[in-house]
Amino acid sequence: MKKLFFLWLMLCMFSYVNAQVVTVKDAKSKKPIELVAIMSDNPKAFVITNKLGKADIASFKGAEKIAIRLLGYKSMLTSYAELENGLEILIEPSQIEMDEVVISATKWSQSSSDVPAKVTSISAKDIALQNPQTAADLLGASGEVFIQKSQQGGGSPIIRGFATNRLLYSIDGVRMNTAIFRSGNLQNVISLDPFTMEHSEVLFGPGSVIYGSDAIGGVMNFQTLTPQFSFTDTPLITGKAVVRYATANTENTGHFDVNIGWKKWALVSSVSANNYGHLKMGTYGPDEYLRPFYVERQNNTDVIILNNNPKEQIPSGYHQINMMQKIRFKPNEKWDVEYGFHYSETSNYDRYDRHIRFKNGLPQYGEWYYGPQKWMMNNLSISHSRSNVLFDQLTIRLAHQFFEESRISRNLYQNNRESRTENVHAYSFNIDLHKSMGKKHTLFYGIEAVYDDVVSKGINEDVATGKITKGASRYPPSSWGSYGIYLSDQFKVSEKLTLNAGARYNQYVLEATFDTTFYPFPFVSTSLNNGALTGSVGMVYKPTEKWAISSNFSTGFRSPNVDDLGKVFDSEPGMVVVPNPDLKAENAYNVDLGIAKVFGQAVKVDVTGYYTFLQNAMVRRDFTLNGQDSLFYDGTLSQVQAIQNAAVTSVYGIQTGVEIKLASGFSISSRYNYQKGEEELNDGTKSPSRHAVPWFGVSRLTYSKENFTLQLYATYSGERKFEDMPEEEKGKDFMYAKDANGNPYSPAWYTLNFKALYEFTEHFILTAGIENVTDQRYLPYSSGLIAPGRNFILALKANF
Repeated sequence: MKKLFFLWLMLCMFSYVNAQVVTVKDAKSKKPIELVAIMSDNPKAFVITNKLGKADIASFKGAEKIAIRLLGYKSMLTSYAELENGLEILIEPSQIEMDEVVISATKWSQSSSDVPAKVTSISAKDIALQNPQTAADLLGASGEVFIQKSQQGGGSPIIRGFATNRLLYSIDGVRMNTAIFRSGNLQNVISLDPFTMEHSEVLFGPGSVIYGSDAIGGVMNFQTLTPQFSFTDTPLITGKAVVRYATANTENTGHFDVNIGWKKWALVSSVSANNYGHLKMGTYGPDEYLRPFYVERQNNTDVIILNNNPKEQIPSGYHQINMMQKIRFKPNEKWDVEYGFHYSETSNYDRYDRHIRFKNGLPQYGEWYYGPQKWMMNNLSISHSRSNVLFDQLTIRLAHQFFEESRISRNLYQNNRESRTENVHAYSFNIDLHKSMGKKHTLFYGIEAVYDDVVSKGINEDVATGKITKGASRYPPSSWGSYGIYLSDQFKVSEKLTLNAGARYNQYVLEATFDTTFYPFPFVSTSLNNGALTGSVGMVYKPTEKWAISSNFSTGFRSPNVDDLGKVFDSEPGMVVVPNPDLKAENAYNVDLGIAKVFGQAVKVDVTGYYTFLQNAMVRRDFTLNGQDSLFYDGTLSQVQAIQNAAVTSVYGIQTGVEIKLASGFSISSRYNYQKGEEELNDGTKSPSRHAVPWFGVSRLTYSKENFTLQLYATYSGERKFEDMPEEEKGKDFMYAKDANGNPYSPAWYTLNFKALYEFTEHFILTAGIENVTDQRYLPYSSGLIAPGRNFILALKANF
């Protein structure tokens, strides 16, 4: 123990005697620039500039090629020898750049031109202008991720025709998906705080080689604020305070973060508080969306109340708090240790789409809400840079996450209130490494172990007497484990051609024990222990600096989780779902083809086409238990069903965009997404895929000059006719508008929006906007919550 302590003490005593600090500035304004990426392949090194534009490049010693990149600026190539002669780097604002720095593809920083898959970045600058209320809105602002909402406290991303547990969330390199991520819409992304986002990316298509299970439609990668060091004897103290108000839901938001950095130690602290009132819809649109009345509990009785403002969606308000604390220690250029703590908690929030369901001409529910959604993460990351036979860089991540969610419901005029609460402890261990093999090959490899412990309980309460009894839980006591190993090779055949290939083997294990008090089945436990092999092959060909052609074939998988296998319930009268111990992973096969072209210095066009085939899709089908196709459940003879690998799904589409830089600070950009999907039904017939959304996109006209940015933009989406609706959506007539025949359908919609950002001084920034200027009343496809009407937003940020 003494020896270990002595070694740690010696490590702490290392100083920056070899520090080589550079400052990156805007060539025109001469202002320092934050978050500029400085990177080299030999030696493998990567740093970003701090709030003062400074970075230590000691780890780049001897590098012949150092790339300096930031979106919106011309990329710059230099060498360590050149930087030694000048400590100030001036970079020019760019017209159009083909390359940017991304990390989603391999977990390591690299040029997007070396990645065959499509990656979209959302910068801190974009987030500041758009001012999204939640992380779901942040993703939607990209124009390439469709967001579904069943309630205001929600936001379920849809990417390339896939959603929910077929998409993966990564926060600071840690997997967020748990064993109870379901096939129904998920709202976990709102636990992330947009104010703390340093950089966000979306990797489109399967990412299972690097990220394992669930990464079928894509990977959403969020990087939160990194503690920044000082490079002088004076501590670096920076931060920001933000207040924001919005009219559509009377939002009141406050945020504060502070960074304190010394030469070896740094910390960042952050807190955000949001309060959202009931959301108001627009004036012009289908009358079916209006909210004419709502239910309140008064004097122990449910009362149906006439809504004085039918455009106000009651109940939909809630509040939330987010906190983050990070501590970073860097004794020298070879070691970097960071600990991060995240905590998020909401109030109760109503599931609005359940409140607009009717039964016998009356609202079906007197209550239906989620209890507080809680998320906590402890994350320890240790990075080491040292060229040896095994690696050039290594990162170890140890993380623990805690999730709590609950559902509380009660039918109208009934006294029995059902509460179902789930707790998940998720533990993960990752080792990620990369190694340059000469100038041609770069290997990325690693191992991952994930273990989830699920505890679920049910309570029934008589609201008239207050009597509480035990109820059936949503899930059995269970555990889920995933253990994988992967290897990926990036091979630079020439300056024009880069090849990528990778493979991963993953073993997954599930154990569940059932309480037969509520589920009278002839078994008390079930288990799974299976494996999955996935791979990818891709290439990027750049015939010139202004052309890029990429192609990628990749496979992905989703292993059965506790929600798939362990949830036992009567899905509908006369039907009962039981576990299926023979359930296996579903597998996706995807091919991409992308072309990007820069014309002159002012125009960039990109097009990506894709096709994804999902085999052995997990769906609910008729089943037998001990040779019987039915059994008595709760006194009723019920058809036995189970989740089975019994369907196929296919999705194809295109993603395209254009950027045009005009004179005098003007620019135009547009993103357009089209997808079409088909899935197999119970009887073997085909239906449009539920998550293959209508075409959608965004177009922007931006003016930017020194301290002022102005943007006029339109968002839009196409119609989904009744005959093109998925079968399960056709039955949700309470959610949709009615066509001429009285059938539910999803009308096309658009919004016009205006955003402005003005930097009074380097310390004070005002952001203002008007969303949905024409006050449209519209519903994004498959959503239960009507989108906001005309919304005025005002935010003031103070930097220090």
